[in-house]
Amino acid sequence: MFGNNDNESLSLRRRILSPYTLLSFVIAAAFLYFLATRFDLDWNQTWTNIREMNLALYVLALLLYYLSFVFRGIRWRILSRSAGLEDIPNARMPSVSHFSQLIIIGWFVNSVAWLRLGDAYRAYALSEEAKTGFSWSLGTIFAERIMDMVAVFLLIMVGALAFSLTSDFSGTVYIVGAAFVMAFGLLVVLVLMRGYGPKLARFLPNRFESAYEKFHDGTVGSFGELRVPFLLSMIGWILEVGRLYFVVQALDFDISLSLVMIAALGHAILSTVPTPGGVGVVEPGVTGLLVLGMARHDALSVALVDRSITYLSIIVIGGVIFLIWNLTKSRRKRNSEIAGAAAG
Repeated sequence: MFGNNDNESLSLRRRILSPYTLLSFVIAAAFLYFLATRFDLDWNQTWTNIREMNLALYVLALLLYYLSFVFRGIRWRILSRSAGLEDIPNARMPSVSHFSQLIIIGWFVNSVAWLRLGDAYRAYALSEEAKTGFSWSLGTIFAERIMDMVAVFLLIMVGALAFSLTSDFSGTVYIVGAAFVMAFGLLVVLVLMRGYGPKLARFLPNRFESAYEKFHDGTVGSFGELRVPFLLSMIGWILEVGRLYFVVQALDFDISLSLVMIAALGHAILSTVPTPGGVGVVEPGVTGLLVLGMARHDALSVALVDRSITYLSIIVIGGVIFLIWNLTKSRRKRNSEIAGAAAG
């Protein structure tokens, strides 16, 4: 995890751009087929719902989703500055646009590879863009994850409490509990890192101690400024709720906003499962949450249309950005080698 940058990049690219990635799609598709055939669903009504959806509202949901990456890019840039990016020798601060694109690249990699390699890949990508080092970049992403889970927990609690005023709260207990455990666990890790990380790192081999120190600086340093990044975290997740809300509206269904919040934020928790993009877990999970307020085939329609945004569009749009970034990087390296050869 904290090795040489060139070795890390080569290893990551081999694991992402490999036949195993294609196999992941096959396994995920087989898992989805199993889920679809195991439960009694009215597929005809499901596809009718999808065919008749309002495309304008669907596009609005899509735009809100990608707008959230802009706010996440702004947040990552602020966290990187707080962690001292501008103080790193020879480092350069990428633009908000670059930060946002790197986040989309990371989500693309998460969508095609197992074990959520996207976070590691965008740490590598930032280290290449900003000349920061892989471990430090990974630390800023870990800080992001902590903020995200705290924001998700707070928002999902609001949704669950509002939902309990008119409906049975018991159906939301597990997803709220999962959000609490993840947020609390990450906060505990942060506290331990802040208080004991450098001391414990002394027991590591020199190579890993140095890497951990950079990771520690990236993580703990990111929390130098809390208010604006946390506000941006909340805005990002509210936009995700807005995405699902307009998907529901596009399909002309009527459910409470509180249930939309629970399902949208539940999607975030379920997608942490290390299958490609959470495939095979997110779909039945979101459907199960939506069933608390609508018919099963209608809930499945919402889940599938929503996944066309959060999964399929990321593969298409993220894949294009991923390809362009790698081609640009290869061109820069080739030009640099040519210039070096000419100078020699």
